[in-house]
Amino acid sequence: MARLNPQKLSVEFRDGVTPVNPIIPRRYTLTHSDITAELFLTIGLKYAYDKTTSKKDEVLGEWIKIRKNYLYYIHLQLDDELGYLGTAIRNYIFVRELPLALEAIRYGDRKLFRAHPSLNYAPIIVYFMSSNPIFNRMENWGNFMQSTEYR
Repeated sequence: MARLNPQKLSVEFRDGVTPVNPIIPRRYTLTHSDITAELFLTIGLKYAYDKTTSKKDEVLGEWIKIRKNYLYYIHLQLDDELGYLGTAIRNYIFVRELPLALEAIRYGDRKLFRAHPSLNYAPIIVYFMSSNPIFNRMENWGNFMQSTEYR
């Protein structure tokens, strides 16, 4: 796993979202450039589908509140046109790169985490979406304090 280089992270806050509010709705679209290794984080009331590609290799996340507790929910699309092999490869890459993505999200939205410190301990639930039951699953990835080294 690569470490986050903050100089290669661009963050955009869309209308209706500030660095500290709202928590809900607050949706994250994390994309990247394979050529430059740059990461692009868009934080808004909705997902930034205008920033996504047909490859569907972005990380989509959002805050959800259940009773009085927050959780961070991530959606990852594993299926592609290559079938089983493509899904297996995408699964491997997402699992390998997800810690970097979580670090980028936390660093990019660090003012929110400072303003609302309890979010550091919210569970991170990852939904690996696939039509293949072998890969279709939900996993608990701990919390942002456990999953990232940026403090």
